[in-house]
Amino acid sequence: MNTAATWRSIPELVLSAADRFGDAEAVVDGEVRLTFTELADQVRRTAGAFHSTGIRPGDRVAVWAPNSAEWIVAAFGLLTAGGVLVPVNTRFRDEEAHDIVRRSGAKALCVQNGFLDREFTAPPGVRVIDLKTDGFLASGEPLEARPGEDDIADIIFTSGTTGRPKGVMTTHGQTLRLYAEWCELAQLRQGDRYLTVNPFFHIFGYKAGLIASMIKGATVLPVAVFDVDRVLELVERERVTVLPGPPTLYHSLLEADGERDLSSLRVAVTGSADIPVELARRITTELPFRHLMTGYGLTEAGTVTASRPGDSYESVATTVGRPCEGFEVRIADDQEVLVRGYSVMLGYLDDPGATAETIDADGWLHTGDLGEVDGQGRLKIVGRKKDMFIVGGFNAYPAEIEGFLMAHPAVAQAAVIGVPDERMGQIGKAFVVLRDPVTQAELIAWAKERMAGFKVPRHVEFRTELPLTATGKVLKDQLL
Repeated sequence: MNTAATWRSIPELVLSAADRFGDAEAVVDGEVRLTFTELADQVRRTAGAFHSTGIRPGDRVAVWAPNSAEWIVAAFGLLTAGGVLVPVNTRFRDEEAHDIVRRSGAKALCVQNGFLDREFTAPPGVRVIDLKTDGFLASGEPLEARPGEDDIADIIFTSGTTGRPKGVMTTHGQTLRLYAEWCELAQLRQGDRYLTVNPFFHIFGYKAGLIASMIKGATVLPVAVFDVDRVLELVERERVTVLPGPPTLYHSLLEADGERDLSSLRVAVTGSADIPVELARRITTELPFRHLMTGYGLTEAGTVTASRPGDSYESVATTVGRPCEGFEVRIADDQEVLVRGYSVMLGYLDDPGATAETIDADGWLHTGDLGEVDGQGRLKIVGRKKDMFIVGGFNAYPAEIEGFLMAHPAVAQAAVIGVPDERMGQIGKAFVVLRDPVTQAELIAWAKERMAGFKVPRHVEFRTELPLTATGKVLKDQLL
């Protein structure tokens, strides 16, 4: 199906799902169960509610709330009113969130007070709407605006792990085209039951989750806070078929196999961290999954590369696949990954300088990631330009070293950074979460047998957990 030709906007997609899938379940969130018809009705009423508060086409509204049925209705309702969605990371503190709300020019802020025992506030002059208690979502008269495919649909701020977050502007048409292809690559299909652990404020949860499900007619089961026992319970009770997540999620499933009925699982999707080859093999041989997909993407372009059905365990584990249709990928002289294609952002909100630094005159997006392309055209990410450190004149890439360490059977998680050294300039230090006992000396000796000496971490610090963003990236600036 040529989605770009079928729907001009995300509201058209969502509302058409009522005609295409009718009384099938669209959202299951605890006791809340909405059919596609009921979802469309609620979305239209919510669009009217936004309109009644003065929201007009092109106006921005921020949503600072966890995954829930209300988040889905609020976001799609806002878009149906012609508004622009500004998702906000639920892990942000007030000062961080307020900065995004102010810079985005949001006229309202949707929250869920009480989540994680917090009260969510807004900057002066911005209306706060509590999605759970205000009764706002059902308060409007049905309304349906008609944004076009070239209109901005959302402004999603980067994670801020490498500086102040910047607002990425993307259109309706870009999103619809890209995630229609994502559905095919992930083998998502009508009737799937899609457990969304990935947060909706991130493109993985919002676009590869909600938008994709609306395209194919899959049921969304939002999870507000990741908890292994809760996930296992939902997989068994709700017969979940699609379960994306980081490698740690699949380790948990393997450990719980036999204790819960996981037989419904069919599709696994990962991509936020390196995955050991052995784990890739076990996911589709010891668990019911019949398809494992990995990929590479960034807020500024969406999903850029993806593995293909039939790819080997090794290629799925060690690369992020080949470019999606309409994308070009090349490696610059300094190994930076450059990306060009229809889904590259319009630019950073109110920041032409940063936009020009990121997208060059030829349209190439400079990702900040370092990589290489193999003989089959598959991309391998070896690190971040900012993360690279130099050991005695040799470039060391943390992502590559972490991949080696993750292959050790006792290692559950690993993060590597460069630290000052009087003789070598910098050396590697590893922060490791263990699955089974191993000493620092044993792990270093093991590493020396598998990688060049300059790559081997000189120090290993064992932790019970690593500081992570809500999307599973290690906050390396918090390790020391």
